[in-house]
Amino acid sequence: MKFLNRKFIHTIIISLGVTLISVLALVLNILSYPENKVYDSMMRVTAEKTAPSDEIMIILLDQESIDWGQKKFGWNWPWPRKAYADIVRYLADGGADSCAFDVMFTEPSVYGEDDDLNFSQAAEQFTGIIHTVFLSEQYGNTNDWPLGVETPIFELEGFDEENLKNTYPSLPALFPIKPLRETAGGLGNIRSTSDKDGIMRRNNLFYIVNGRPVPSLGIESLLVREGKNEKLIYDSKSKTVSFRNQLIPVDSEYKPLLRFRGELDRYIPYNAMQILQSYYNLQEGKEPLIEPENFSGKYVFFGFYAPGLFDVCATPISTLYPGVGVHITTLDNYLQDDFITKSSFLWNIGFFFIASLLGALSLIVANKLPFVRKFPLPFSLLIVVLLTGGVFATALSLFVSGLWIPSLSAASTLVFSYLISVLVDYALEGRQKKYIKSAFKQYLSPVVIDELIAHPERLKLGGERKEISIFFSDLQGFTSISEKLDPEELTAFLNDYLSAMSDVILESGGTIDKYEGDAIIAFWNAPTEQKDHPKRALEAAMKCQSVLQQMRPELSLRVNSDVYMRIGLNTGVAVVGNMGSHNRFDYTMLGDSVNLAARLEGQNKQFGTYTICTEAMKNAAEAAGTTVHFRELAKMAVVGKKEAVRIFQPLNIDEYTAMKDTLPIFEAALSLFYKGSLDKALEAFEKIRTQDCVAQAYCDKCKSLLSSNLDDWSLGVWVATMK
Repeated sequence: MKFLNRKFIHTIIISLGVTLISVLALVLNILSYPENKVYDSMMRVTAEKTAPSDEIMIILLDQESIDWGQKKFGWNWPWPRKAYADIVRYLADGGADSCAFDVMFTEPSVYGEDDDLNFSQAAEQFTGIIHTVFLSEQYGNTNDWPLGVETPIFELEGFDEENLKNTYPSLPALFPIKPLRETAGGLGNIRSTSDKDGIMRRNNLFYIVNGRPVPSLGIESLLVREGKNEKLIYDSKSKTVSFRNQLIPVDSEYKPLLRFRGELDRYIPYNAMQILQSYYNLQEGKEPLIEPENFSGKYVFFGFYAPGLFDVCATPISTLYPGVGVHITTLDNYLQDDFITKSSFLWNIGFFFIASLLGALSLIVANKLPFVRKFPLPFSLLIVVLLTGGVFATALSLFVSGLWIPSLSAASTLVFSYLISVLVDYALEGRQKKYIKSAFKQYLSPVVIDELIAHPERLKLGGERKEISIFFSDLQGFTSISEKLDPEELTAFLNDYLSAMSDVILESGGTIDKYEGDAIIAFWNAPTEQKDHPKRALEAAMKCQSVLQQMRPELSLRVNSDVYMRIGLNTGVAVVGNMGSHNRFDYTMLGDSVNLAARLEGQNKQFGTYTICTEAMKNAAEAAGTTVHFRELAKMAVVGKKEAVRIFQPLNIDEYTAMKDTLPIFEAALSLFYKGSLDKALEAFEKIRTQDCVAQAYCDKCKSLLSSNLDDWSLGVWVATMK
């Protein structure tokens, strides 16, 4: 728990620190340029996922129309304003709501005063014509609002006057010529400022002209429909403006972020030639190319689209985007109520903290995954890469829904937090990892050590009760062996023997408790969890016997006698943990189940066997899928215990095959022994005593019991008389 608390505290401190750094970077706009580029990429990806408003229609004067006008009517450039007047009359006949001209009519027509009068008369009949006002220090020619011009404007409420003055400084304006501005249904501002990198991501809803807040060209289309002024109400808390009870998210300059629909072609624009041909056909009683009713109730925009004529600007979706498209997009976003909202400052803090926390946790998670614990850094890096992709995927999905978050800053926060966590882990945890490796490399397998390093909380100080599988082994006749060898030879002999047996135990994931001379004490399922620990322990014991069989010729030659090992095995609950003094302790086990395994190792002498396990281990190992065979040896009450337990002899395939004929006889004899039929049991055991050392042991046991004339012996129980 102390370790977990320390890990948790480190993670929180790193997350908070990196979050603070990211917030400062956001406030100082350190990543604003690349962040805007990510914004542009998201806009390009999502632009065509939303449909343009079907309330907006576009008429473009393109090169085809210019060529047609020259050929048909001899119109040189610029076109006579009669052409625009006829387009207006066509729209009026069709019932269009408005027509915003993104054209500067600031000079009288080269075709004479009647040409301008023709245009103004058409506009006066339509009442939905919107002309442009251009504000520019270079081109503006007046600071005054023209007399006699009363077009719909905004009435501002809730705006900070000082901020308005700084945001919208007084600039000279360029107005349409008098006949056109006086008959216009509205005047729309076309001035809009780009971001520092020259990209138009926002648009002005209005601009101040001599104290009058004039709506942008697109928004003026809405005012013209009603023909009256409208209130624009600013809420500084939510950073929104309310227009006709609809909220528009804006920045500190009162400009909304636009959601572009893609190229203007998505609005399926008509060219001026098609409109004029349709109008002239109607005048001649012919079928029009385009029915004027198509424009009924529509907001129409007219602009130039011929090479050298139309103004272009850079937007997130194109570096050559028609300027009128920005105003069209502004109106479209309002009609569909889907301006892009920039995430709030508090929202960003929360998002950064989550990203930082995920980055800090990546290494911890990688260390906890058992299948990657050997390579935590590469896999934690993979986790970070996936999480970073998740940040951008989340940001993109939020962008589709209309929320823009600083995703690059969040991703940078995640990566930076991860890097800091790696450095902290290296600095603070390296010593602990070295300690664990040093303390346990002699007793645990490398796999288990890696697991402990990844999960040191499993190495609890003190003890814990848990089910383990226990292994006790001892060499047969070691006392006589040791007497035959000098100290150097004995040490070399033990080192070779113990090393071979230890390798088998460690490879199976076992923990070596201790060595006591020639004895090996080990267990499984601690300190790390092993669901199949009975199978691991049993098969490790069988492999130890197999390895010793291979080593026996060489070892026996060194000690001039055969070398055999006895093993006792049990599965049961024990107390496992670090035990000893505060300054010196061992990772060991205690409990009755441990004592039982130790007793069984010695009981091999009674039966002439070399490996004995309890029924508990047999059943658990079989449930875990072991292929080892078993034969029941006895119901035994070991020294110090009154309660008998069933014990078994594990058999490998060769042993089982060799005993296949005698095993049925032994089992039948054992059944008679359990029933107390000692005479019949003895008779049965006698049949195979020369082939089976256990049967010989039972013959001796039966004779001993028969000769003792005991009537109160525990029925069928082999009571051990020695440890």
